[in-house]
Amino acid sequence: QVQLVESGGGSVQPGGSLRLSCAASGIIYSIYTMGWYRQAPGKQRELVATITYNRDDTTYADSVKGRFTIASDSAKNGINLQMNSLKPEDTAVYYCNAHVLTTDYRRLERWGQGTLVSVSS
Repeated sequence: QVQLVESGGGSVQPGGSLRLSCAASGIIYSIYTMGWYRQAPGKQRELVATITYNRDDTTYADSVKGRFTIASDSAKNGINLQMNSLKPEDTAVYYCNAHVLTTDYRRLERWGQGTLVSVSS
C-alpha cells in the first residue's frame, strides 16, 4: 500500500516560521499531485497548497499566498511546506494529501495522519 508520513509541526509565535515535510512510501509508480490541507477546530478541512509533481505547478489558498511555499522533494517522494509570517489563524492540524499511481496501476488518494501547527503569543 501507500503511506504518508508528516513531520515538522509545532508551536511558534506570530511572525515565526515552520517547515512541514511529508514523505510517501509504498508501492508507488508515480505521483500525480501532493498537497497540504488544514483543519482548524470547529471548521471544515481546507486546501492550503498543492503541487503537480512532474510539472511543479502550484496552487495556494488566498490566505497563505506570499507567506507559504510548497516544493517537491523527489528524493523522498515527498513535499515540503515552508510557512513564514505565521498568524494565529494559521493554527490547525495540517494534513498531507497525495494522488499516486501504484506499481500495479491503481490510482489512489492517501492522507497523512496530520500534524499540529499552533501559532500563539
